[in-house]
Amino acid sequence: MNERLEAFLRTDPRDVGCGEAMELLHLYAELVADHPGLAERRYPGVATHLRACGPCAVDLAGLLELLRTADTP
Repeated sequence: MNERLEAFLRTDPRDVGCGEAMELLHLYAELVADHPGLAERRYPGVATHLRACGPCAVDLAGLLELLRTADTP
């Protein structure tokens, strides 16, 4: 089977996709930084997407690092 088709068929239906994940990523990152468990409960589709999408997960890691360094005097 075509590799792209296989990936599509494996996509979790709760996955919100890159567009919506990027729109909410700053809010998700702030929750992860302050209340990790709450982020996944409040935005389950974003959490699902981040587990499946490497580039979006890298963006989250960058935001989290920025939040950590911003809190450091």
